[in-house]
Amino acid sequence: MGKSKAALPDLTKVIELKMDFTAARLQRGHLLLKQGKLDEAEDDFKKVLKSNPSENEEKEAQLQLVKSDEMQRLRSQALDAFENSDHTAAITFLDKILEVCVWDAELRELRAECFIKEGEPRKAISDLKAASKLKNDNTEAFYKISTLYYQLGDHELSLSEVRECLKLDQDHKRCFAHYKQVKKLNKLIESAEELIRDGRYTDATSKYESVMKTEPSVSEYTIRSKERICHCFSKDEKPVEAIRICSEVLQMEPDNVNALKDRAEAYLIEEMYDEAIQDYETAQEHNENDQQIREGLEKAQRLLKQSQKRDYYKILGVKRNAKKQEIIKAYRKLALQWHPDNFQNEEEKKKAEKKFIDIAAAKEVLSDPEMRKKFDDGEDPLDAESQQGGGGSPFHRSWNSWQGFNPFSSGGPFRFKFHFN
Repeated sequence: MGKSKAALPDLTKVIELKMDFTAARLQRGHLLLKQGKLDEAEDDFKKVLKSNPSENEEKEAQLQLVKSDEMQRLRSQALDAFENSDHTAAITFLDKILEVCVWDAELRELRAECFIKEGEPRKAISDLKAASKLKNDNTEAFYKISTLYYQLGDHELSLSEVRECLKLDQDHKRCFAHYKQVKKLNKLIESAEELIRDGRYTDATSKYESVMKTEPSVSEYTIRSKERICHCFSKDEKPVEAIRICSEVLQMEPDNVNALKDRAEAYLIEEMYDEAIQDYETAQEHNENDQQIREGLEKAQRLLKQSQKRDYYKILGVKRNAKKQEIIKAYRKLALQWHPDNFQNEEEKKKAEKKFIDIAAAKEVLSDPEMRKKFDDGEDPLDAESQQGGGGSPFHRSWNSWQGFNPFSSGGPFRFKFHFN
């Protein structure tokens, strides 16, 4: 059942009752060898040889003695390498020992220390977790696991492991001090994520700025915080700020898919379609199955194509995130400026008619939520060519088709009479 600790006292009792019980000695020797108790294991194997063993028992005892001697030699080499700070060599020796001495908690802790020195914290965590189960009340292992997770930026697992330490010893000074720090950081991050879910991006940004101040010495929290701030700015339609902070993240982590997606969205708002396409394509290289990336890339490509035709936002001179009130205001100003009745010269009048039609079309699309959404997704709702299936009707109306149309009928103070030949 893998319960070697429970088996050992029974085997010891058997040997006390029957000193020449070679099978029990062999079995106990095997368990002691797995636990790394090499001297005790060797003692059992030697006594088997002196107890008139069977041929198979004698052969097995001699084989295990050779193995134990080899483990003694490797352990000595591993300890020398560790003392000389040759952690790579120490790991090589310890790998070989732990293939045999699989239940040796001290050697696992020693290899974990080597992994930490070599910058391989996840491997260290694996050994320390094993050591925490092999040795009773191993608060030191739980403390180290917690601090390693913390350094990796995994605050939740760090909190979980330090709690295990405090369950064993609630007065453990280092565990308690670490617990307070992790709990404070964890609370800030959870609060920030809840604000993001509620769409309160400005408040979430402030929380993540607090995270960076709370833990300035662990770079992982700075990167993750900036990544989430980048997301907040993008979702809050603050493209300039989003592009700046996302770029900072991507300087540190060029393959950060989340930052690439958020910066691409910000580029779209800024009408920087080539840059958005480049970011989406880079993100897709690292996560080709992400539907959001695929849809974003298709949208950016449609918007690029659309921008080469008629752009209603540019016609009215407003940003892509402009409110309806801004759109109406811009429309009224331009419609007043380009109304054909303002021009006497025939050539100028024709130019004004075309301009006025474009202005009216822009207002019609951008002031209608459904039509605006289609346009924002890269489809011109007034252009039959861009309609799937060609079911839409082209918007290219003549000036005469606007007879009776009052561009200021939405409550503005202006009234015009149209005169046509």
